[in-house]
Amino acid sequence: MRFTLGKDERLKSRKLIGRLYEEGKTLKVFPLRMVYLQTEHTSKFPTQVGVSVPKRNFKKAVDRNRIKRLMRETYRKEKHTVYSATNKPYVFMISYIAREEWKYADIEHKMKKLLNRFVEEITNEDD
Repeated sequence: MRFTLGKDERLKSRKLIGRLYEEGKTLKVFPLRMVYLQTEHTSKFPTQVGVSVPKRNFKKAVDRNRIKRLMRETYRKEKHTVYSATNKPYVFMISYIAREEWKYADIEHKMKKLLNRFVEEITNEDD
């Protein structure tokens, strides 16, 4: 498996994002929150992911973009845990809910915990 995060793996569809927030389920591992939904999507990959940082917490676009970049990078390095566990297509959005910027290593650790919790949730749903 290649450790990339290409265009097809990113969640961009406004319709899917709307459905995700209406019907999706939520997981939290502070400072990250994941909203996920099992649904069909156009990508050949098993999941599509989006990241968001609220403007309310980080006024400067530079700060928001940096945090989003860190989140995408940590997801890119840990997505193999999700890919190996999913057999149905999922879409999810990962939001950063802290009010201050965390270090990369801390975000990476929390992303691992969040993705592992997601894998536990979907394996429990299948049982």
